[in-house]
Amino acid sequence: MKIAITGGIGSGKSYICRLLNLRNITVYDCDAAAKHLMRQSQSIREAMINLIGPDAYVSSELNKAVVSHFLLESPENCKAINNIVHPAVAADFLHSGLQWMECAILYESGFDKLADVVIAVTAPHELRVSRIMERDNISRRAAMQWIDRQLPQDEISSRADYLICNDGITPLEPQIDDILNKIQK
Repeated sequence: MKIAITGGIGSGKSYICRLLNLRNITVYDCDAAAKHLMRQSQSIREAMINLIGPDAYVSSELNKAVVSHFLLESPENCKAINNIVHPAVAADFLHSGLQWMECAILYESGFDKLADVVIAVTAPHELRVSRIMERDNISRRAAMQWIDRQLPQDEISSRADYLICNDGITPLEPQIDDILNKIQK
């Protein structure tokens, strides 16, 4: 069985995955894998440079500022990058031998088709904004741009099999225990 953890940016997916890791559950991180593949894969690097231009990389490192700017310019730009990176990440996950994956853009990427069970992590909008601003050291406007690029939280929640409320108040461990018990049945 393949299990996906999703939720909008700033919802706390990675934190939930760290809690799962403490339970000896290894979770494939799609975002980290994408970054790794964009650094290591020559074919991805060439496609990114052809799409964005020579400034997409500085030496062998992805130029995050240039790529982020390109991504936020238009939905078409985002789609073009995704068409390069998503197939490689999907193949890498399937070959990883792992059961769990963390994917912020599960539905947008089509990775929901790789999962039998979907768990969505939710958090109040303002908490998400403040988490993103603090984590990435960006403005409120920039944080909102990233949120607006993803599916609305209520749509993600309505498509998931299970929800984890990560509002900073509701205890997480009992929610995780309950979901793990239900999945194991």
